[in-house]
Amino acid sequence: MRKTLFFFIILLLVSSYFLCQEKYAADYKIGAKDLLEISVFGLDEMNKTVRVSEDGKITLPLLGEIEVDGLTKTELEKKLSQLLEEKWLQNPQVTVFIKEYQSRRVSVLGAVEKPGPYELLGRQTLLQLISEAGGLKEDAGDDIIIIRQFQDGTNTSLKISIDELFLNGDARLNIPLEPNDIVNVPAEKTVLIYVFGQVRNPGALAVKKSNLPTLLQVIAQAGGFSERASKGRVLIKRIGEDGKEQQIKVNVKDIIKGKRKDIQLLENDVVYVPETIF
Repeated sequence: MRKTLFFFIILLLVSSYFLCQEKYAADYKIGAKDLLEISVFGLDEMNKTVRVSEDGKITLPLLGEIEVDGLTKTELEKKLSQLLEEKWLQNPQVTVFIKEYQSRRVSVLGAVEKPGPYELLGRQTLLQLISEAGGLKEDAGDDIIIIRQFQDGTNTSLKISIDELFLNGDARLNIPLEPNDIVNVPAEKTVLIYVFGQVRNPGALAVKKSNLPTLLQVIAQAGGFSERASKGRVLIKRIGEDGKEQQIKVNVKDIIKGKRKDIQLLENDVVYVPETIF
């Protein structure tokens, strides 16, 4: 019973999806670079798959060049029928199928699972497109950049905070997309901090450059102190702006007790935890 109900729900969802797609195809206005499949019953030479040119035209046998930009599939079927009836065929049966919606595409770049061009079918929002692109990758940065192009040749960019959109659910940021939008999810740069000596997992730690850890955090990420660690003599080695090595000695016990502020680490810092003397 449960399996039958589940199958019925899936069938309804799929049916609803295709009905929406059919309605969208009926209302969609044809534009440049769309790929059209045209067939005429009883007139095989008219059965062609054609690409709409940049200036919104197609070329067909018997009819020559035809303006199609801004027409729906139904309007184009009617137009072709009228043109054929004038010279070639009585009551022609014309069918137009839109194979590719190239004139309403958006591009998704950067740290998503499936970057590439996507057809903008109906009213799609930013979240819907990111979901269609497989979601964000682990190295996604803090923001999504949308580059929007206008008909006069100008463009603008919008910056959307990933945390505000995904974690806080700010619906105002889930904007509807426009044809030719470029959605870029920049990958966050990963840098290294090195931890050696008396920690449980010494080695290089890969961290986000925009979210560098503190000394206590990096020791925790390295598994914490070993039993023989000298917490009072931790050493941070850092290359200064002048290219010379700096050495910062830290009593981590003072940080743990709240007597000293934790230290913010920098890219390529080396943390060394010596062995206790006793």
